[in-house]
Amino acid sequence: MIGPTTVPPNKISDILIIQSRGRGEHLTNLKLQKLLYYTQAWHLALYDRALFSEDFEAWVHGPVLPSQYHRFKHNSWRPIMDNVYGPPRTGVGYLDRHIGEILNVFGVETAAALELMTHREAPWLEARRGLLPEASSTAPISKELMKKFYKRLAEKN
Repeated sequence: MIGPTTVPPNKISDILIIQSRGRGEHLTNLKLQKLLYYTQAWHLALYDRALFSEDFEAWVHGPVLPSQYHRFKHNSWRPIMDNVYGPPRTGVGYLDRHIGEILNVFGVETAAALELMTHREAPWLEARRGLLPEASSTAPISKELMKKFYKRLAEKN
């Protein structure tokens, strides 16, 4: 078995925030949401299982993990300056590498660029099928569709 079955989303958020700060960037809630999404999506694709059990929802500005959105919503569009606690790593080798790779690939993008990326990808589009672009939604984004979509992308590269 590779590492833990699931990790609390708070822990992954804290690690993304701490590591991003170490790279000289303070994340906004919008960017954190997209990094969490890609961390989960690529974990599903590469390891055939969810990193955490909570579902993302297909909100107007892209995938959102409600627990983490509400945790940091007081920041609005400003950078998250909250004190986060815990080690800057999970202590699980493959998972630390996974999070580092997500930050290397997606962390260099702006929040707006990441939002646009998710808006062009099947999992978010499918969850919002039939909705107007500005319509609110709490429709869950299927983990199975995320796994299949990103696994196909991985196989192309």
